[in-house]
Amino acid sequence: MSVADREKTPLRLRVSATAETLIRNGHPWLYENSIRSANRAGTTGELAVLYDRNDKFLAIGLHDANSPIRVRIVHAGKPVRIDSEWWRERLSATLAKRAGLFDELTTGFRCINGESDGWPGLVLDRYDNTLVLKIYSEVWFSRFKEILQLIQSGVDNERIVLRLSRNIQRTAEKHHLRDGQIVHGKPLSEAVIFLETGLRFEADVLRGQKTGFFLDQRENRKIVETLVAGKTVLNAFSFSGGFSLYAARGGAVSVTDLDISAHALESAKRNFVLNSANASVVRCHHETIQTDVFDWLQKNEEREFGLIILDPPSLAKRETERKDAIVAYEKLVGGGIAHLKRNGTLVAASCSAHVSADEFFQAVRTAARKSGRNFKELRTTQHALDHAATFKEAEYLKCIYLTFL
Repeated sequence: MSVADREKTPLRLRVSATAETLIRNGHPWLYENSIRSANRAGTTGELAVLYDRNDKFLAIGLHDANSPIRVRIVHAGKPVRIDSEWWRERLSATLAKRAGLFDELTTGFRCINGESDGWPGLVLDRYDNTLVLKIYSEVWFSRFKEILQLIQSGVDNERIVLRLSRNIQRTAEKHHLRDGQIVHGKPLSEAVIFLETGLRFEADVLRGQKTGFFLDQRENRKIVETLVAGKTVLNAFSFSGGFSLYAARGGAVSVTDLDISAHALESAKRNFVLNSANASVVRCHHETIQTDVFDWLQKNEEREFGLIILDPPSLAKRETERKDAIVAYEKLVGGGIAHLKRNGTLVAASCSAHVSADEFFQAVRTAARKSGRNFKELRTTQHALDHAATFKEAEYLKCIYLTFL
């Protein structure tokens, strides 16, 4: 428990009937407009105790005075005392969920997945012996030292790197914290090398997107590996070549990476070099093209592939962009289908939380029908077990597989 928690009268909030129902059903957020009354003004990071319409204990969470999400809930049900021992038990329970999910051939995975693991606004990823702690909410700053010490002692590591969501970086400076800071352990001047199902990858944990690598697509990469033997592959929005390495190991004849970032494409090249001991990777011709994917698909009609991966960055970063994103997904998929050989497979993914899985899958199916080609839907996927989503707003990743005859 922080000093602020001990010195003040506990912050007590009474919530609306609608919020009460949502919280009882496991929703981890209380919005500002769902608070009926408060015994005093709250400060960011302190514990807030929530009460139902009958003034009975409902939940407890971290108060955020600067966000529409006013309380991020850490516990609901019976009253508990939130102290250092409670957090230690929460960490042990979270890590226990991952026990047995990965063997020694996978040293990159998510250890803590935010709200879905009871750590709202906080994730922890492992890359070999390096831990990356990413914070998305200011509520953690007042208890940062406590949580850091807990992770430092509770999770094996050589170092811990702090990453910060862009919207809280300025506030973090007031707490002497910055994005890319090594907050524990050995210095680091280069990318971290980790294993994923035996493949070697580099992760730019200090400056890279997310926490340094797209760990959430592991299961889809594994599926792609089973579909590519003897095929030519196009990996659009390839980033550092995660899908490409799996395709190469799976027996693809060639892989073409498209990305607008030269930095990402250079990382993809290095990842292929890291796996030069694998004969299948060496045999696979690897081509990188720095380009806008939408433009390339439109201007290179002569290029055809046996499998195409479309995995763009989020096309809807806010709700107001949702409809335009759905139109863009349909256009993108239509452009991809035009480059598919007969009996070719399309793998289309979305990481836009504001576009639901049903909306995305429907956009892909609509584009498939408009192509005029016969097609067969193979499967759809969503979150991997280490990235499990326990409430609607946490559901962002979805992927669909179609073969065109």
